[in-house]
Amino acid sequence: MAFDGIITYGITRELRERITLGKIEKVYQPGNEELVLQIHTREGNVRLFASCNSQSARLCLTNNRYKNPDQPPTFCMLLRKHLQGGRITDVRQYQSERIIEIDIEAQNELGFTVSRRLIIEIMGKHSNIVLVDISSGKIIDSIKRISIDVNRYRQLLPGVIYKYPPAQDKIPFKEVAADTELPSEAKLLAMAVGGISPAIARELLFDENISPYVTLSGILQSIEEGTCRGRVYLDDNGAPKEFHLTDLHEYDGVGIMEFDNLSECVEYYFFNRESSNMVKQKSIPLQKTVQTALDKALLKRKKLGEDLLAAENSDRYRLYGELLTANIHMVQAGAKSVSVPNYYDGNPITIPLDEKLSASKNAQRYFKKYSKAKTAIHEKQAQLEDNDKDILYLESVLHSVNSSSTEEELELIREELQETGYVRFRNKPGMRKKKNKPTPIEYRLADGTQVLVGRNNNENDWLTMKYASKVDVWMHTKDIPGSHVILRLDDGRTVDDLPADIIYEAASIAAYHSKAQNSSQVPVDYVPVRYIKKPNGSKPGYVIFTHNMTVYVDPKLPEEK
Repeated sequence: MAFDGIITYGITRELRERITLGKIEKVYQPGNEELVLQIHTREGNVRLFASCNSQSARLCLTNNRYKNPDQPPTFCMLLRKHLQGGRITDVRQYQSERIIEIDIEAQNELGFTVSRRLIIEIMGKHSNIVLVDISSGKIIDSIKRISIDVNRYRQLLPGVIYKYPPAQDKIPFKEVAADTELPSEAKLLAMAVGGISPAIARELLFDENISPYVTLSGILQSIEEGTCRGRVYLDDNGAPKEFHLTDLHEYDGVGIMEFDNLSECVEYYFFNRESSNMVKQKSIPLQKTVQTALDKALLKRKKLGEDLLAAENSDRYRLYGELLTANIHMVQAGAKSVSVPNYYDGNPITIPLDEKLSASKNAQRYFKKYSKAKTAIHEKQAQLEDNDKDILYLESVLHSVNSSSTEEELELIREELQETGYVRFRNKPGMRKKKNKPTPIEYRLADGTQVLVGRNNNENDWLTMKYASKVDVWMHTKDIPGSHVILRLDDGRTVDDLPADIIYEAASIAAYHSKAQNSSQVPVDYVPVRYIKKPNGSKPGYVIFTHNMTVYVDPKLPEEK
């Protein structure tokens, strides 16, 4: 991550031009370490995003929408009290450090004008957001309070005089001169010059024929003139790998995205990298919950299979009872076994006995065992069928969790698990859960036909049983967990009118949105929706169907046009 002092310098100059004299209209705190300020400027409303997360600390303007909690956190309420309605008078970088100060003039509850300073410290795990009273220099509060137990040199607590982080024994990048002696190794250069990242250190030494001072001066000049452009460097999968406001020649040959301003660059890098990491982290508890339930169901199937096998071998109990009844006179009192002829095959057979019971009681005991075993067969078979349905459902949920790409999709799956009783949540009294509108994934085939894909089992049910018409075509991977796929035929066509290439193209989408995404020749069933039924009381996403046909395809999405 390259949010170094130079990026801080560029962001500061950009923000100074964009938000100075702007009025803070609203303050939000989407997360424990995030702030969003809605600012009215001469060019219209903008949103300023600040984060002090150790992995993604930053400050930039954003166009992204963030979900706010139902109840604003305490720090958010404090900022609303002190900053809302205030006007930004200055934005500056502290020396060459990753610290940005925003000065704000606002009115207190008595109507007097007061000066506040919002300080955003972008320093890895030590990042923080602090509100300071300019006249006294005292901290009003910080988003992360730091006590003396954590840091003896510097406490960030209400009422304490704000103190900057201790200065490092480095040359600030703004003070590097033509005659400054600089190391010739990137690692040593990053340790000698304050405010530059290892990536910039390597860039400064990239061309042996150009001194680091000349390259650095060119970067700073482009910032001051406003001609620098943000660049995001991508890996082989198109995911953000690094970013900066200048060329990084070590990434020559990789994908590059350029942005007109630095805020867009910073937000694209962090939002895309952070969202995927956030989704991955938030999916872990759901994965564990579903996997635990699935493991229990698989263990239950094993035990039920063993019980069913034992019950199916119960004919010997009936035989023992019949032979004992026919040969009561051969059983001696207190005997532990008796050998009698088996009149079915003529061979002798030894029957274990309970020495405490008479011959007739032993025969009755075997008949009861036989009767119970026969009853158990029906019960175990019914339990096994229900358990197999649970396994299919949990495998489909696990696939949905693993393929989720947004927090919204995970939340929908969480709600589904709550409805089916696999997880429990404590809702606050009086809170009403907002019903989310289904938004299936949409694709267009080569001939323009619309294809819709459910993102979870509840959405699968809605898509197949409520939204799709009877003539639409339903698709699903055969005996493999995956999404319901609907091929829309609202133009009078039927499945018999569809060319083979359209069937195969839509089936490839169904294979792609399944557990067999990385396989080849995946079987996909397809059938008109009128042949789809949902049994009463069945789990979300479970349907039965007839008149289906099957094709084998490789998972693939349609090419974008």
